[in-house]
Amino acid sequence: MAPAFVAAYRSGSVMGFLLSSLALAVLYGTIQAYRLYFRDDWASLYAAVAGYGLGGSAVALFGRVGGGVYTKAADVGADLVGKVERSIPEDDPRNPAVVADLVGDCVGDIAGMGADLFGSFAEATVSALVLSSVSALGAQHGWTAMCFPLLISATSILVCIATTLLASHVAPARSIRQIQPVLKSQLIISAVLMAAAMAPVTLGALPRSFAGVFAFDPARECTAWRVYVAVFSGISTALLIGLVTEYYTSFAYAPVRDVADACRTGAATNIIYGLALGYKSVVVPVLALAAAVVVAYEAASFYGIACAALGMLGTLSTCLTIDAYGPIADNAGGIAEMSHMGDDVRERTDALDAAGNTTAAIGKGFAIGRRVAEAVCVRACALRQADVADAVCPSFSSALRWLRWRCSAASSRRRT
Repeated sequence: MAPAFVAAYRSGSVMGFLLSSLALAVLYGTIQAYRLYFRDDWASLYAAVAGYGLGGSAVALFGRVGGGVYTKAADVGADLVGKVERSIPEDDPRNPAVVADLVGDCVGDIAGMGADLFGSFAEATVSALVLSSVSALGAQHGWTAMCFPLLISATSILVCIATTLLASHVAPARSIRQIQPVLKSQLIISAVLMAAAMAPVTLGALPRSFAGVFAFDPARECTAWRVYVAVFSGISTALLIGLVTEYYTSFAYAPVRDVADACRTGAATNIIYGLALGYKSVVVPVLALAAAVVVAYEAASFYGIACAALGMLGTLSTCLTIDAYGPIADNAGGIAEMSHMGDDVRERTDALDAAGNTTAAIGKGFAIGRRVAEAVCVRACALRQADVADAVCPSFSSALRWLRWRCSAASSRRRT
């Protein structure tokens, strides 16, 4: 089992580290090239670099939507032709649609997810750079402080390398029961190491205090610790989303078993129960995202929200690794079935594939959660560029103060 797990995991890590490192390198090279033209006009420089995020989102649109439609159409088509019309097993070599199904896994679950997370990385990083360029960091021309969003991504790559070595060299899965715990530990370890590593990086890259972050009060100073709190809120929220997704999609917990039990009474109960379970599964992630946005905004205004979004991307390489692991294991099972390798080989690939379905769901949860914070970042950049943030930010702050007052009033009533 260990060689098969390591082969699938290392293959997924190629996807994870290649995307994150290339995205960071190309963005840094673009900034350096634009510096030759804009020189000291940093606000215009980073406003021009914002096109990098637009290009990433355009690629994500075609890769995610187009690839997702293709993979589902190929999967359903292969099942209809094979299981329904011809009554032959799944991944049977007599069914030519199986090849389209295998290709669809690569197109939708690897290329599509990679394009989606690349778009998230591009827009979140560019938003943080634009917001910092109009603060005291840009006015004082602090190059290291201005590159703090890039340092978050660079630190995440180093942390994810150390985390990946644990699963591929130190403690890989040596039995079927160890597959899911090893993949789950990758999420937890990478998040913990990222939170610990960002403390010295934040304190070393940013000045102790700087102004211009709070749009409604430009003279108000923001400290480096406040920015770290924003980054930490993003890291913890991403970990919570991953754990909740793993709970609702892993065969080791009650929700998946309850869905399987619902199949005994027919397809209708299966569909109804599965749909209800899907709606229930988003409650905790939505509340966690809302809490992260509020905490980040209170810590460092919209710049804090941008840093929180980058904190959610702090485990990007690990997330992409375990996400790409899923279709790799799935295609390995298809190849084993088509080449008649034997029941023992098929049993191992099915175990790897079962854990891969959970990791694919975790990747989708990460991508959607990060899009929420990224949307707030893009809106903040638009408000700052249009010089209307002064009118919007006090309203947001007043709403938060009203919410705190209502919570304290409700607590007082319960005590009495």
